[in-house]
Amino acid sequence: MKVLAINGSPHKQGNTYLGIRAAADALEEAGISCEILHVGGKAIRGCIACGQCRKLRNERCAIDDEMNGWVQQMKAADGIILASPVYYAGIAGTMKAFCDRAFYVATANGNLFRHKPGAALVVMRRSGGVATFDQLNHYFTISEMPVASSCYWNTLYGLDQGEAQNDAEGLNTHRTVGVNMAWLLKLMEHGRGAVPEPEPPAKVRTNFIR
Repeated sequence: MKVLAINGSPHKQGNTYLGIRAAADALEEAGISCEILHVGGKAIRGCIACGQCRKLRNERCAIDDEMNGWVQQMKAADGIILASPVYYAGIAGTMKAFCDRAFYVATANGNLFRHKPGAALVVMRRSGGVATFDQLNHYFTISEMPVASSCYWNTLYGLDQGEAQNDAEGLNTHRTVGVNMAWLLKLMEHGRGAVPEPEPPAKVRTNFIR
């Protein structure tokens, strides 16, 4: 089994990476590989609301860039971690663009990430962590993805590179995410074929302006 961790920081091995590494180490100790995909340093355009992914249903975004390969990596993974630094009390812009497009393509193509465990990791200087954590979790909960929880909200403190090493509680929280995700993945693998997977729900849409 493999987990794909998305690093939404512009710094490839900054404090966000340290948080991911804490979770990844716990996963790997449990025999589950963890690949880290660094997208925060890329120039990722946001969703342009063209609707082509929903129209064509070819598991591709109409913007022809690296996103289409990343969506396939997420589809192939057994679990997904989204990690972002806090920018103005929210998700970093590049990470937001990545998540909007990846999850929209997935939803438009039969919910590609359905029932994959997900977890959100957040790194901040001072505040905005809970709001960012909440935003990241929205992508999981609209996609029918079980959320791997921890012993506290998944926030880690650090500004300068390496500072997060001093936040023992934050690193322990991130590590516990890895422990619980590994446990959840093994439970799901053990029950595969023995416990029937529920059918996807029928889509019901209610528009408030008619």
